Amino acid sequence: MIKGKHLIDGTWVDGPSTFQSTPVQGTSHIIHNASSNLVGEAAQAAHNAYQNYAFTSSSSRAQLLRSIASEINKRGQEISTICEQETGLPQARLIGERGRTTNQLEQFATYIEKGDYLQRSVDQALPERDPIPRPELRKMMRPFGPVAIFGASNFPLAFSTAGGDTAAALAAGCPVIVKGHPAHPATSDLISQAILSAIIKCDMDPGIFSLVQDSGVKVAQALVTHPHITAVGFTGSLQGGKTLFDLCNQRPVPIPFYGEMGSLNPVFVLPESLDKSAAKIAKGWVESLNLGVGQFCTKPGLLILPEGNKGDEFISTVQQQLEDVSANLMLTSGIAESYWHDVEKIQTVPGIKAIFQSKAQAASASPNVFSTTAAQWLQSDILQEEIFGPYAIIVRTTDQEEMLAIANHLQGQLTATIFLEDTDHETALKLLQVLEQKAGRILANGYPTGVEVAESMVHGGPYPASTFMATTSVGSTAIQRFLKPVCYQNIPQSLLPQELQD
Repeated sequence: MIKGKHLIDGTWVDGPSTFQSTPVQGTSHIIHNASSNLVGEAAQAAHNAYQNYAFTSSSSRAQLLRSIASEINKRGQEISTICEQETGLPQARLIGERGRTTNQLEQFATYIEKGDYLQRSVDQALPERDPIPRPELRKMMRPFGPVAIFGASNFPLAFSTAGGDTAAALAAGCPVIVKGHPAHPATSDLISQAILSAIIKCDMDPGIFSLVQDSGVKVAQALVTHPHITAVGFTGSLQGGKTLFDLCNQRPVPIPFYGEMGSLNPVFVLPESLDKSAAKIAKGWVESLNLGVGQFCTKPGLLILPEGNKGDEFISTVQQQLEDVSANLMLTSGIAESYWHDVEKIQTVPGIKAIFQSKAQAASASPNVFSTTAAQWLQSDILQEEIFGPYAIIVRTTDQEEMLAIANHLQGQLTATIFLEDTDHETALKLLQVLEQKAGRILANGYPTGVEVAESMVHGGPYPASTFMATTSVGSTAIQRFLKPVCYQNIPQSLLPQELQD
């Protein structure tokens, strides 16, 4: 049953007003809007719960994470049904995404049980050292405090209420306040019910998790500026993320804003690779481009392709493949409207040529692919802007120098891909030396869609792909974003965190 309310300190609470959800299909729900006062109540509950939760053991938090995964799985079919209605995403995709969410929780539980994430170190006292005695020094990573997290529109499970930043913050020992995304409020509601059940079963303070829902922007602003909030996790648009990022920096005490806000995910096809595999690469690229109706943050929206017959063959294959792609519903009508508006705007840029073009179809989207020259791309800032949906631009290059010029001109990216053969290695090395300054993950002979949840994964990059390029939002090291080093000097053993004692 959908509560339609806010979960604060273990209680479902009404808001001052309501909004009606707009599912792609099926029944809509009446959802209560939050207020600044309710944000304050959630933040106070998180603040009160922080001291105890921060001093729980890794094994206790691991038990909580596993319990959340179990409670989500118990509600699996109900979650999939509601989420399909709200987002239009197919059941198979949602089942996979739910598995990704629960697997992440399980992986994080195993990871923190090992204890390595605490980065513990001890320097024994040297009272006889001459000329200056050394005190005993002990250091470990400690949780920040209450964290505000914004659910993503395109991953209603894996990057929303329980997955992504929420899993990382809870694993670190930080209470969490989630601002549910208005595109799928009922899904957030159900996931929050699962989290509450797990908290109760593990006998944890209910203040460690709250859900607030709202259809506007004032609650988001109140959340990131509340003095009890110590960090923010965000996945969404550059415009929305930049606004919240600025608010975090303008606070009397600025706080970290971990924003993941968009990326072109450039793909460089090198000459020998193009000669050997033009059609194969083109087919795979089209599939990756259209995965999830182009609504993945790692969609390969920029492709750099040499001029010549093989490049022309590549484009012909792309056109043939796109003929078989039908229009599909986007996550919301607003997202679809923005997609078609941005596609129309791109066509006004000088030097743009249509490779494959489709017409606006209400809340659905179909592919639009354009091409231009390297010289024109380098002159146009608008061509570096992400368009959310199945849009891409192919940039034709005349030589290695133009390809390197494009790489150097790129803004920050989540990913960058190089298709290469052995004889391409000289150029590939030059590209790699540039791209490691531009992207958090660099691929060879693959496609960026599909982000493995693993210790070695980096899902982040220089601005504007993310706001803090030294971190990742995917993988177990994401937990480090919500931890800070603390040094304890001559502190008695019984007062130290349990995991730093002898």
